[in-house]
Amino acid sequence: MSDHTNEPANRVLLITGASSGIGAATARTASAAGWRVVLAARSGERLRALAGQLGGEGRALPVQCDVTDWDAQQRMVEAALSAFGQLDAAFANAGFGGARGFLADTPEHWREMVLTNIYGVALTLRATIPALRKSRGHVLLTSSVAGRRVLPGSLYSCTKHAVTAMGEAARQDLHGTGIRVTVIEPGMTDTPFFERRPTDALRDDDIARAVLYAISQPAHVDVNEVLIRPTAQQG
Repeated sequence: MSDHTNEPANRVLLITGASSGIGAATARTASAAGWRVVLAARSGERLRALAGQLGGEGRALPVQCDVTDWDAQQRMVEAALSAFGQLDAAFANAGFGGARGFLADTPEHWREMVLTNIYGVALTLRATIPALRKSRGHVLLTSSVAGRRVLPGSLYSCTKHAVTAMGEAARQDLHGTGIRVTVIEPGMTDTPFFERRPTDALRDDDIARAVLYAISQPAHVDVNEVLIRPTAQQG
């Protein structure tokens, strides 16, 4: 069972959306701090390459997973427990965006975005809670500044409002279990998420450090929200 001291002591962090961007940066930062990591995403090849960089078997487990598939999420957790015997933190990070404007995108893309950004996050919560109850662990959800303020015509913003609400709903639901809940809310970040990379933005590593800050607090500290903007961002 985890003791939730500041030392990771071989604790296990599961990350969805781990093949690139914030997920991959968090995996690298956590691994460097001593955590064992479970890397989940759709891209098996990229996950295997990252796992190799992080020490391979015994330190990093790649698990190909479509977060919108409940059976796949269950297999992901089973693989983590089979490999490492415990799960101490889960970072529900998988998600993507789309064009602003309610006539600007396709209904098909909308459907995939809503399923990934909301349903997929909820499934990760559902799949990991039993193991996190045993470890008195930590669950983290990637929302966004766009989940705190509305962006014009942005269905993505709507999905992130849902994630922010989900984090608070989970915190209240899990009160008394020992599981802590943190919503990570990045502002403009230079990440593969964007086709046109922003300037004067946060870097993936900046968000990774925020994740590590939250999961490194002692047991009596529950960091519920971390809202991070680059200094150049006003809104």
